[in-house]
Amino acid sequence: MFKAIEKNLNSGVQLLNCISDEAYSNTTIAPYYSSIGGHMRHILDVFDCVFDGLESGNINLISRKRNELAENYTQYGIAYFEDIIQRLKLINTEDLNKIVTVTDDLGLGIITANYTLGGILIQAHSHAIHHFASVGYVISQLGIELPDADFGFNPTTPKKKLSR
Repeated sequence: MFKAIEKNLNSGVQLLNCISDEAYSNTTIAPYYSSIGGHMRHILDVFDCVFDGLESGNINLISRKRNELAENYTQYGIAYFEDIIQRLKLINTEDLNKIVTVTDDLGLGIITANYTLGGILIQAHSHAIHHFASVGYVISQLGIELPDADFGFNPTTPKKKLSR
């Protein structure tokens, strides 16, 4: 699990290493007018909430930090990715079955549910892939090349159905 998550997060670092701050913070692409940086910051905020809640066992996905520097400047985005990757490396495999409470607002109010730590990390990883797909759309509209052919594709997507 850890290797897959780290590999995925490193794809984000790879992208940030080859784009400008202007492209990273560009909010001109319809229909959502969200920037690459906004997606990246959001992805990392979810992981940050997980790691912030580990000691208490209470993970609050509503309490995202929304760091504007990480959202608008690649150097801060890269630093945020590196911080998250380092924090991921501190988790012990034997802790993946630990029960944690996860709080979020699903649109009709705040709920709290029990997860395993492994479960919430899987969700954060899938969430990152989903946002990488949105980033892929923004990248294509800006004329930027994807960092790798699998960027934004879920590993379970049948390869024969992909048309790139």
